Amino acid sequence: MSFSHGAKDRLTRHDLGRFPGDSLFDRLGRALAGVEVLPRKELYEAWEVARRARRRCRGGRVVDVAGGHGLLAHVMLLLDDTSPEALVVDPMRPPSADAISTALTAAWPRLAGRVRYETRPLGEVALTGDDMVVSSHACGALTDQVLDAAARVGARLAVLPCCHDADTCDAGPLTGWMDLALAIDAMRAVRLEARGYRVWTQTIPGAITPKNRLLLGEPGVHSSPPAWESGTE
Repeated sequence: MSFSHGAKDRLTRHDLGRFPGDSLFDRLGRALAGVEVLPRKELYEAWEVARRARRRCRGGRVVDVAGGHGLLAHVMLLLDDTSPEALVVDPMRPPSADAISTALTAAWPRLAGRVRYETRPLGEVALTGDDMVVSSHACGALTDQVLDAAARVGARLAVLPCCHDADTCDAGPLTGWMDLALAIDAMRAVRLEARGYRVWTQTIPGAITPKNRLLLGEPGVHSSPPAWESGTE
C-alpha cells in the first residue's frame, strides 16, 4: 500500500521507519510519529508552507493564525532560529497541541518557552510590523481577515487559503475566465500588491492537498500605486 502524503490517517510508531535519515524533516517525522496524534497530511502541509515562507522571510515573531495544534509555528522556529518566539492564535486549542509541543521541545530543547497559545480571535491580538504572520487553511473569509490584519501593520505573511466561499469572499470580475476559488485567490494577490506589498504566488504539491495555492507577501516595495490602479495602461 502506498504512503500518501495527503492522507488524514494519523502518523504512528509504525511509520518511524519512513523517516530514517538525519535531515530536519526526518527528525521531525520521527518525533511526531512517536506521539501518534497528528494526521499525516498536516506534517507535509506545515513543512511545505514553512520552508517556502522561510526562503522569503526570516526573523520576527511568528504568528500562526488558526494554528490549532501549532505545528506550523514550531516548524517556522526550527527553520529559522532568529525568530525569538511564536504565537499560535486559535479560539480553540485541540488536545493534540500539548502532545505535539512536548514532543518537539524534547527533540529540540531550544524551543522551550518560545511557543505560546492564545485562545481568542485574531481581532484581539496586537500585531506589529516585525511579525511574520502565517496561516495554513484558514477557512473562507478568515484568510481575508488574516491578510487585512497583517497589511494594516505592514507585517510579512504567508497564507494557504481554503474553503473559498462565493458569499463571503471576493472573486471580483474574474469568474468568467477562471473557477471561483482561483478567482478569489487571484483577487487576494492583486489587493495585497495594491497595498504596497511584493507578492509571490506559489503552490505546494497537489498530492498533499488540492487547496495548494500559497500566497506570500512582504511590505514596503511599492512607493506608489501600481500603474493599473492609477489608470495608466
